[in-house]
Amino acid sequence: MTQPTTACYSRAEDIAEMTAAASIATPDMTDLRAVIGARAIVLVGMMGSGKSSVGRRLATRLGLPFVDADTEIETAAHMTIPEIFAQRGEAEFREGERRVISRVLATRAPLVLATGGGAFMNAETRARVKELGISVWLKAEPDVLMRRVRKRSNRPLLQTADPEATLRRMLAEREPVYALADITIQSSDEPHEVVVGETIAALGDYLGPAAGATAS
Repeated sequence: MTQPTTACYSRAEDIAEMTAAASIATPDMTDLRAVIGARAIVLVGMMGSGKSSVGRRLATRLGLPFVDADTEIETAAHMTIPEIFAQRGEAEFREGERRVISRVLATRAPLVLATGGGAFMNAETRARVKELGISVWLKAEPDVLMRRVRKRSNRPLLQTADPEATLRRMLAEREPVYALADITIQSSDEPHEVVVGETIAALGDYLGPAAGATAS
């Protein structure tokens, strides 16, 4: 009896997301995709801000490939991110992260790229994103972030005596840098499809009249 219930719940979630997003004015997808051209759409922000979940949906809407930088790093290193932190340290992880993001941007754009929470803090990475992409900060409040990250235990930077205090400190340090992104989108507890719709609309505004805004 549990399987039908799960399936119905999943369909209900999908319907809720589509209904919530239906009223958002969005640019014409063909025009927007043409204006994006060979650039990457790069999602930045804290862990738990929804970069991977939103990124996958955004890539589907735009007809672009989706890449998660953390997955690419793990593939290149043949290790999980917690293993990299434990065996090689954060400094080596950050250097690998920088190299992987630079390579992905240079060889696989156009695409939607979800980056790790600390990636945009690197000045070289920010310059590379500016050169080859459009950066989108998914901004979320500390309580929203904490609620989300509690669901996963593989966050090396939160393996402290007080994870919430650590997250708040990291957020305070990083927000001024995240604010350098081209576009800022609030990531709250709304359905992901709403955030996707708002991101598409913001991309249309950022790229100008050539994107051809229409009401959905």
